[in-house]
This record gives sequence, C-alpha cells and structure tokens, in this order.
Amino acid sequence: MKYLLMTYGNQEKWASLPAEGWTEAVAQQDAFNKRYQESGELIGAYGLGDAAVSRLVRRQEGLPAVSDGPYLETKEYMASFYLLDCENEQRALEIAADMPWADREPVELWPILHEAK
Repeated sequence: MKYLLMTYGNQEKWASLPAEGWTEAVAQQDAFNKRYQESGELIGAYGLGDAAVSRLVRRQEGLPAVSDGPYLETKEYMASFYLLDCENEQRALEIAADMPWADREPVELWPILHEAK
C-alpha cells in the first residue's frame, strides 16, 4: 500500500530556527531518508520551493492562465512530501512518527487509493 507523508512550514518558521542547528537537522533528515530508502519503503522524498514561487495554472479558452500561488490562503504551506510503499497503515504511521521533526511538527499521512498506469 502506498502513502503520502506531507510536512508544512513557512518562512517565519524557518527563520526562527538557529542557523547552527541546520547542519544537524539536514543530517537527521538525510539519515531518515537513507534508512527507509534502504528498506524499500521510501520511494521518494521531495522538498518544495517557497510558496512565493508557486504558481496556479488554469485553462482559459484552451490556453494556460498562470497566476501566483499557492491555491489556499494559509499561514503555512506544504514544505515537503514523501512517497511510501508499506505493508500496511500501521507501518506507515510508524515511519511518519520517526520523521526527525515529528516531535515538534505534525506529519500528515494520506493513503494513496490508486495509481495511474
């Protein structure tokens, strides 16, 4: 079964973190990624750009109509996402709880219902 893990943040949150802690935080995230890639349960991990560079795309009269994003007016935005392939939901929950930031920030877990072929 596949699952999507999502983390959220914003520039204010990132700026509030001490600069000297970033190296360790990145190392912890890299270790998490490596551990679950090696187990075969982490298919991919992707960090997203700042919300200020996101774009909304619609179709108007058959052509792309692009505007500034994000879609939702919110204080926080999706910062990263992880694609898991696990035996069951319990295992996906265990992996989500093992995310290095999970003791400070929630990790959102969504089951993936179907996959395009």
